[in-house]
Amino acid sequence: MIRTVATTPYGDQKPGTSGLRKKVPVFQQENYAENFIQSVFDSLEGFAGTTLVIGGDGRYHNREVIQIAMRMAAANGFGRVIVGQGGILSTPAASNVIRKHGAFGGLVLSASHNPGGPTEDFGIKYNIGNGGPAPERITDAVFARSKVIDRYLTIDAPDIDLDRVGTFSLGTTTIEVIDPVADYAALMETLFDFAAIRAMFAGGFRMAFDAMHAVTGPYAVEILENRLGAAPGTVRNGVPLPDFGGHHPDPNLVHAKELHDLMMSPDAPDFGAASDGDGDRNLIIGRGIFVTPSDSLAMLAANAHLAPGYAGGLKGIARSMPTSAAADRVAERLGVELYETPTGWKFFGNLLDAGMATICGEESAGTGSDHVREKDGLWAVLLWLNILAVRRESMKAIAAAYWADYGRNYYARHDYEAVETDRANALMAALRDRLAALPGTTVQGLTIAFADDFSYTDPVDGSVSRNQGVRIGFDGGSRIVFRLSGTGTEGATIRVYLERYEADPSLLAQETPDALADLILAADEIAGIGRFTGRTGPDVVT
Repeated sequence: MIRTVATTPYGDQKPGTSGLRKKVPVFQQENYAENFIQSVFDSLEGFAGTTLVIGGDGRYHNREVIQIAMRMAAANGFGRVIVGQGGILSTPAASNVIRKHGAFGGLVLSASHNPGGPTEDFGIKYNIGNGGPAPERITDAVFARSKVIDRYLTIDAPDIDLDRVGTFSLGTTTIEVIDPVADYAALMETLFDFAAIRAMFAGGFRMAFDAMHAVTGPYAVEILENRLGAAPGTVRNGVPLPDFGGHHPDPNLVHAKELHDLMMSPDAPDFGAASDGDGDRNLIIGRGIFVTPSDSLAMLAANAHLAPGYAGGLKGIARSMPTSAAADRVAERLGVELYETPTGWKFFGNLLDAGMATICGEESAGTGSDHVREKDGLWAVLLWLNILAVRRESMKAIAAAYWADYGRNYYARHDYEAVETDRANALMAALRDRLAALPGTTVQGLTIAFADDFSYTDPVDGSVSRNQGVRIGFDGGSRIVFRLSGTGTEGATIRVYLERYEADPSLLAQETPDALADLILAADEIAGIGRFTGRTGPDVVT
């Protein structure tokens, strides 16, 4: 029986670039999750009798909110709800399930790469029928509704057994608990040469994959070990845990240090990789070499034709604005368009749906293609394995050949985390106020060629996104980008992106900090990072 529950609004339910993210105790407030979910449903039209997908990354509070969401979906008129067994669906797998089953949309319960646990992070994101994150017109409507919401709908019913695959009923709504891995693994087999990768593993190729006790563990075990024949134990930390084993499930060199150290050791495997909390990010490391996400995007695009799913070539390449320009040179060589978008995977969705791009990537370890409408960590790993299996070269040799051919974009991101919001906003405001005066000036021996605040006009629908990050360009092609991140739950994260292009063959083997030394000093001088934040250095360098 449908029940209408009176509620009062919360004023802090504005979705960011990846949905609504808050600490678990915030979501545990009375009616907090219910208010947001109902605000999503109230902002949609025409879903009566259709299918809704629900799944998450297994973090703390995941199961409880799934039960709430299923009852609310039934009360609001969805005809069918598909949910992953155990409440598990990686973000790319959820996108695939939405697309494969013709769902109206889906609720993805995750805070991505953020920590999990009773006092850590939780999140809810709505994905539309193409499988991708909701566009701003929907998230804006959700926020507007959340500020005035006065009731939500639910039904009184016992919890659904999420651990048993099968079909159940909630009122007149059918609940299908599905194997969370099967559809995704089948899709991967259509894209990559599994036989060639199996033969490579059978020939002694060794790999280490760190699932970080997050959602990709079951996917990686099934695909890498069971279907591709990688040695048992290739997948480390493969059991998803509500607190990710007490670790931070962000696949960067700080939080995946153990994997990095292994790959730099004398007995390193041939290939190392990791994925994050919800399975949409990746870390790629070869024996003795770390490949930045920006370089990985460019190298994958340059070699994608070696995989069956991309043998016909690419329609275009898209990258977020802060991502290095390495992929631009690949697009030029291939004779396809390069699209520079704001940060946030939702901006790639229109390009993919319109058939204008095939491969997309962000410097924040997200890479993907038109097979789904989310970035996909395990997909990137499998494409790398396909390339390695065909080229029969080490990652170090492939990277060296790429840099010799295209030149090298030395690149790093410096994160200043949990900065007081007022201080972070003041830094960005002061920087924007100086933009007009910066061109032609010299900082740390570098002459500023241009300075602007990135604005994007979507080539498909004409929508405009302004204030997407401050860009400082220098003579010779070096660049610094400043922007505030929308993925945290506490304070603000100032992200500083540093990039230097180098084509001189004698300078292609520098250490990245050495190559970027003058840009690091210039960034602090231009923006006054130390003065505004009181920090003497970044919290995380990737």
